[in-house]
Amino acid sequence: MAAIICGSFAFDTIMTFEGRFADQILPDQLHILNVSFLVPTLRRDFGGCAGNIAYSLKLLGGEPLPMGMLGSDGGSYLEHLRECDISTRHVGESTEIYTAQAMIMTDLDNNQITAFHPGAMSHAHLLQITAETPAAVGIVAPDGRQAMIEHAAQFSAAGIPFVFDPGQGLPMFNGEELKTFIAQASWIAVNDYEAKVLSERTGMDLAALSREVRGLVVTLGAEGCEVWEQGVKTLVAPVAPKQVVDPTGCGDAWRGALLFGLEKGWSLVRCAELGNRVGALKIASKGPQNYRLDFTPN
Repeated sequence: MAAIICGSFAFDTIMTFEGRFADQILPDQLHILNVSFLVPTLRRDFGGCAGNIAYSLKLLGGEPLPMGMLGSDGGSYLEHLRECDISTRHVGESTEIYTAQAMIMTDLDNNQITAFHPGAMSHAHLLQITAETPAAVGIVAPDGRQAMIEHAAQFSAAGIPFVFDPGQGLPMFNGEELKTFIAQASWIAVNDYEAKVLSERTGMDLAALSREVRGLVVTLGAEGCEVWEQGVKTLVAPVAPKQVVDPTGCGDAWRGALLFGLEKGWSLVRCAELGNRVGALKIASKGPQNYRLDFTPN
């Protein structure tokens, strides 16, 4: 069975600053912030949460069904998906606006500054999940606000278990809206910063949040991740990458592995172990969809 991946498609313009943001941004001058960074390298990659997660899941041998919107400039992205043998049956196109664009700048410490233009992503709610959509599992990843709300409700109505992955879309929702997502979802996936925000806005700590769903995962970057199930935390050890090249898309690569394991009925800890392994491969490669597997998942 396939996995429905609701989220954004975007073109990522990735730049490298050969210094440290902390050395350029003066804390006592933030009220008059005016900084410029010289970025000797620049490249454009296929990105967006739906595309990145689908790429990871396909590499692992899964069947991704990405659901998201491309804009008038999305022809090359469609071609890329087809070259990767990823289904485009649930990918929409808006001819009036551009595909979402992310401008990402990374410093020597792998800190990132991102500017994001939503573009066609704001029309993603026009795509719908129904009970006839052939899928065993799904994910609501960062997307247009209305799309995230409607797709979560549609997953729930169709009886398809899904991961709630608010990501950078988390600030769009208040506590009550987040509680609605949680009530509909089967799993939650967040990073450590998002976990803090989610707890603050819902008034529930991680133990309490994990009792509302089948499981909660908090990714910790180089420290691995935490798996919370019914109030009990398990720390899953990290996998050291061969080199640290580019963190862009690591979280999405991890989530592709999560969907792969969930569709197979694996334990959440086993899913997380695979996610850490795939994330280590991704960070050693430039761009969110340029890495390859050096192992066979089992």
